[in-house]
Parts: sequence; structure tokens; C-alpha cells
Amino acid sequence: MTKTHSLTTGDIAKYCDVNLRTVIRWVNKGSLKAYKLPGRGNNRIKVTDFLAFLVENGMPIPDELKPISRKALIVDDEASYANAIKRVLSKRDFDCRIANGGFQAGLMLTSEQPTVMTLDLSMPGLDGFEVIKFVRQTAAVAGTKILVISALNDDALQQAIALGADAALSKPFDNQELIDTVERMICE
Repeated sequence: MTKTHSLTTGDIAKYCDVNLRTVIRWVNKGSLKAYKLPGRGNNRIKVTDFLAFLVENGMPIPDELKPISRKALIVDDEASYANAIKRVLSKRDFDCRIANGGFQAGLMLTSEQPTVMTLDLSMPGLDGFEVIKFVRQTAAVAGTKILVISALNDDALQQAIALGADAALSKPFDNQELIDTVERMICE
């Protein structure tokens, strides 16, 4: 979602593709909840109030105002690491699913549509490098943010970035670094 917490009547007019006077009428009628700034008395509308107005009136929500999905797919064949990542992200209100291998990850990516995926590189069968290639070549999931978390050396982590991973952390990872990296990735 946008980092702005309130909008001007001009912003609303642009989003709705209407005249500024139309927005002012909505505010004056009470259809669109607003507050006045001290001094000049300009109207401001909280983003949450604008979204409620759009929903009530069956109007489309602009992409940049849609809430950011907090779905995460954790892909790691080591249950202890997968569960540790899930614990950390769940505390930050992420809806987490775990895939214990590359093949399962491919199936879950298309059905779950996560915003972010944490990915181990060393897995039997379909490894993390192949999963990155699959994600970046599959239109339905190509926008998924990929955070590689691996015990492999820096060269392998850089290779993952070159293939399309958005970021990489070394195992063992720092919990705060994991949170900071994932939060930054989903806001980009």
C-alpha cells in the first residue's frame, strides 16, 4: 500500500477520473469522509476512508493503493530452518506455507501466489537455482520476490542473484536481518 496515510481532494479526483468539484460534493454530502486542515481548511481524506468509499460504491481500487499481500512461501528441505523462518515471519503477520523441495515449491507457487518466497539453494531433485529459473520464466508467478537463504558460498549466492533472486542471506541467518530484508522486498 502507499506510504501516504491521507490524500488530497485532487488526488481523489485523479484516482476516480472525475472533476475536483465532484470530489468536494462527495465530501460535503458526507459520502466521502474527510477532515479539514487548520488554517486554510483544505480537505484531506485518509487512505482507509477512501478505500471504504470505493468499495461501498463498487469502484475499482487503484493498484498502488491495494494492500500489500503478506503471503510467504518458505522452501527448504531442512525442517528446522523452514520452521525457524516461519516462526520469524509469522510474528510479523506473514501467512506462511512451507514447501520441502523444489517440485513442491513449483506446485505451491501457482496455487498460493505468495508475495515473497524464501529459498534454499541446496535441495535434492529440483534445486533452488532451477526454482529461480522456473519462477522468472512463468508469467503467473514471475513477480514473486525471491530471498535466497543458503549455506553455500558467496559465489553461489551471487549466481542466484544473477539468475533473478531479489536478495540473499547466508545460513545461519540473523532474525532481524531476515525481517528487514523481507519487509524491504515486499515494499519495492
